[in-house]
Amino acid sequence: MRKKGIQYYRCSIMVMMLPMVMVLSLLLLHMGRPAMAMTFNYADALEKSFLFLEAQRSGKLPPNQRVKWRGDSGLSDGSSAGVDLIGGYYDAGDNVKFGLPMAFTITMLSWSVIEYGSQIDAVGQLQYCMDAIKWGTDYFIKAHPEPYLLFGEIGDGDSDHNCWQRPEDMTTSREAYAVTQENPGSDLAAETAAAMAAASIAFRKMDPVYSNELLRHARELFTFADTYRGKYDISIPLVKKYYQSQSGYYDELLWGAIWLHEATMEESYLEYVANNAEQMGGTGWTMNQFSWENKYVGVQIKATKLLLDGKTGQYAPIFEKYRAKAEYFLCAALQKNKGPQIQLTPGGMYWIFQWNNMQYVTTAAFLLTVSHDYYSAAGQQLSYCSSPVENSELLVAGKAQVDYLLGKNNRGQSYLVGFGTNYPQRVHHRAASIVSFKQNPQFVSCRGGYEEWYVMKERNPNVLVGAVVGGPDQNDDFVDDRAAYEMTEPTTYNTAPLVGVLARLQSMMEEATITTTSTSQNPGVQFVSSYCCWIFPLLFSNFTYWVLWRTFNIAMFN
Repeated sequence: MRKKGIQYYRCSIMVMMLPMVMVLSLLLLHMGRPAMAMTFNYADALEKSFLFLEAQRSGKLPPNQRVKWRGDSGLSDGSSAGVDLIGGYYDAGDNVKFGLPMAFTITMLSWSVIEYGSQIDAVGQLQYCMDAIKWGTDYFIKAHPEPYLLFGEIGDGDSDHNCWQRPEDMTTSREAYAVTQENPGSDLAAETAAAMAAASIAFRKMDPVYSNELLRHARELFTFADTYRGKYDISIPLVKKYYQSQSGYYDELLWGAIWLHEATMEESYLEYVANNAEQMGGTGWTMNQFSWENKYVGVQIKATKLLLDGKTGQYAPIFEKYRAKAEYFLCAALQKNKGPQIQLTPGGMYWIFQWNNMQYVTTAAFLLTVSHDYYSAAGQQLSYCSSPVENSELLVAGKAQVDYLLGKNNRGQSYLVGFGTNYPQRVHHRAASIVSFKQNPQFVSCRGGYEEWYVMKERNPNVLVGAVVGGPDQNDDFVDDRAAYEMTEPTTYNTAPLVGVLARLQSMMEEATITTTSTSQNPGVQFVSSYCCWIFPLLFSNFTYWVLWRTFNIAMFN
C-alpha cells in the first residue's frame, strides 16, 4: 500500500505540474517571438519604384540619371507646333506621351508626398519623389503656353504601335496635339489642373516660388476646363483607341476644384464642389474603381476628409452625401457593402478588368490606406457598411493588396520587376526589350524591332526595375510573355499610387520593430502584461491551493 501510495503521489504531482509546465513553455515561446515580423522590405520596393519612373523619362536626361541603359529621346517634340515640348513621361511600354494618364500620375505622386512625405523622407526617397513630380510638372508648364491652350498628346499611337523601337531610335510621328477654346478638353485640362494644384502643395515648403508658378497654371487650367467644356478625345480623336475618357469630364472638374480648394483654401472652390455635387455625379455615382479615367471615388474621399475635419460649414449635408458614396467603395473593398462587393480573385486580389488590372489594385490600396488615416485622425468610423468596421480593417485590406502584388500570392510571384527573386522577365516594353544603344548603337528599325526583339523567347536584356506590370487574370494566372500585354505591360499610373502606401507600410513596420525592441530587454514583461491577468490567478487561487492539498493527502494516506 505504501508503494502504491507513493506511485500515486508521484503521478498526481506530475498532473499538478502539467499546467505550470505549459505556462512556462508558453512564456519561453513568447519570449523568442517578435510582436510583428516584417513581411516585405517596403522601402526597397519604394526605391525601385522611382527607378522605373526614371526609365520612363522622355527628353534630355539629367546628369544624375540612375537608369543608365536609357538615353536622350524625343528631342524634337513640339517642333511641329513651334513649341518646346521636350520632357515628360512615356506612359507605358510605348513611346507616346499621353497627357491624361501623365497628369494623373503626377497628381498621385503629389498626393503621396502631401500625406506621407515624412515617411518617404525617412527612407531617403523624398528627393527622388520630388524629382519625379518635377519632371512631369516642368513638362506641363511647357505644354500650357497660353491660358486656353494645352498640348495633350505627343506622337501618334497608331504609328507607334506599328513599330518596336527604342525611344532613342524613334522614327515614328512626333506630332503635337492640343485642346483649345474651339476644340476643348475639360477632362484633360481639369486633371492637369489637379496635378499642378497638388504639386504646388507638395513644393510649398521646399520651393515656394515654383509652387506659386504651379498654382497659377492650375487656376488657369481649371478656368479653361470649366469655361470651354468638351471631351478631349473628341478634340484629339487619335487618343480614343488608347485613353478614351469614358466617364466624361464632370469627375475631373470636381477633382480639379477640390484640389484647388486644398491648395488655396478659397471658399469659391468648395462652393463649386458643393453646388455641382448632384449635377456632376459626385453624390450620385457609386464606383468600384479609381483610375486615370475615373476620379469620382477620389473626389468623394477627399470630400469626406473635409467633412471629418469639420471644414465644410454650411455645405455639411451635401458633403455627408459624398461620404456615403465614398463609403460605398470602401465597404465594397472590405466585402461589407450593402450593395455589390469588389470582386476578389481566389488569391484575394481585387479584380476589375482584364487589361492592366493592377492599376485598380494600387489605387484601391492607396485609398484604403489614406482613408484609414483620415477616419482615425478624426476619431470616427465608417457608417454605411453592412456591419461595423474597425478602422484597422482599412489598413489591413490595403496592405493585403500590396503584399499580393509583392509576392504573397498563390504563385509566389512579384509583379514589381526587380523585387524578390520571382518577377516578370519579358515585360512588354520597347526600351527594356531591346539591347541598350549604349551597348549596341546599331540602329533598330521599326519592323526590325518586331522581327528580332519582340518575338524572342529570352528575357529582356534590360531589367525594368520597379515597374508594376498589368498583373494576373481573374483566376490569379499569369503569363510572362511580351505578347500578353494585358498582363506584362507596366504603366506610370500603376506605380504612382503605390508610392505613398509603400512609405506608410514601411513606417508601420518600423514602428512595430521599435515596439518589439523596447520589450526585448525584458521579453517576459510583454508576456506577463498580456497573460498574468488570467494565468497566475488561476494557478494561485484558493481553489487551486485546495486541489493541491487534497491531492497530496490522497496520495500520501491511501
